[in-house]
Parts: sequence; C-alpha cells; structure tokens
Amino acid sequence: MQTITANGAGIPALGFGTFRMDAREVAAVLPEALRRGFRHVDTAQIYGNEEAVGAAIAASGVPRTEIFLTTKVWVDKYAPEEFLPSVHDSLRKLGTDHVGLLLLHWPGGSDGPREVQIGELNRVRDVGLARHIGVSNYSASQMREAAALSAVPLVTNQVEYHPWLSQAPVLAEASALGMKLTGYYAMADGLAANDPLLARIGARHGKSAAQVALRWQIQQGVIVL
Repeated sequence: MQTITANGAGIPALGFGTFRMDAREVAAVLPEALRRGFRHVDTAQIYGNEEAVGAAIAASGVPRTEIFLTTKVWVDKYAPEEFLPSVHDSLRKLGTDHVGLLLLHWPGGSDGPREVQIGELNRVRDVGLARHIGVSNYSASQMREAAALSAVPLVTNQVEYHPWLSQAPVLAEASALGMKLTGYYAMADGLAANDPLLARIGARHGKSAAQVALRWQIQQGVIVL
C-alpha cells in the first residue's frame, strides 16, 4: 500500500471509510476490506459504529500495529470538560489505547473558540491517545488559522474530494502547510462508478471507472477514503 507523508505522519494513501455503515454492515464488509489489504480505517463518533469497527479489527487477525485508525470528535464534545472523556469513550469502543489520527469533525461548534478546540486536540496527542491530529471540513482560511494555533503540526484536513468538486484552494493551502488532504465521497456518492467518460478511460487500461477516479485522486497527492 502506498504511503503519503504529511508533517511526519505516514498515512496509507487508500483508506476504508465507514460513513453511513451500521454495525451489521461494518461486520459484513470491513473484515473483507482488511483481508484485501486495507490498513487505513476511518470512523467517527457521530457515525455510531466505533464499537463495530473495533470488533471487526480485533476479529480480523490483522495485528493492530499494522492498522492506521482514524476517528473524529463530534461538535457537541468540543467543550474542555467533554473533549478528553469523549476520546476515552471512543478508544473504549474501538478496543484500543490510541488512534493514529484524531480529527475535529467540523469547524465551529458551540463550545469554545477555535483556540480552545485546537488546544484540546493537542492535549489528547500530548497524553498519547492519538499519534497525529488534524481537522475535517475546514476551508483554506480556517485550516491556516488552525495550523497557526496548534503547538504541533496538523497532518490533514479531511474534505469532500472527487473529480466533480475542485478543492484547489484547500489543496494548495494544505501543501503550503505541509499537510495533506484526505478525501471523502471519493465515488461522488456513486457517480464515479457509473460515469461514461471514466469508463472509457478505464477501458483503455483494463480498469473500472471507479478505479480511474481513485487513481486520479491519489495522483493529486490526496489520501482517499
């Protein structure tokens, strides 16, 4: 699996995202993804499937040390008195003592200014519960502000990214900050797999339309879910 480096973090370029997957779907699909070679798994508190993700990883036979695991703190846990306890709860559900990457799921939130949220994110890393930290769904200017507020380098901004959505300003700003984008909705909610142009390109190379979309994103230096 190709690895992308961002501010000292080595992250598998292709990750398995679990958005919209309930516990039954995670149990059915994630073990197969791991069997096929995925070593980067993405979840979040708000997905409601951290426990299922942890159980699937534990039952997979793949050593935990081989899996780069990401989760995200939801906006209702940004207050200092709730942030760290919510991370402990996520780790309990995931059956692990740390994650490879912890993200703030969205900018804003009702609990505290951004410097407080970034401070809490740093505190989680400082106590060893996350090896790396980052943000999600931040604009270029929000990402620049967050990076300036962080005592340690942020490694990624997870945003929607696919051939139908240009994120050029965010991509350029991430590069300037030594960060990488992580792209979700890589299949554009199913559009990519059925696109005639991508299918024609793929046919010339013995690949599917979906494979063409994923290849294009990785060639932009984006970590793809």
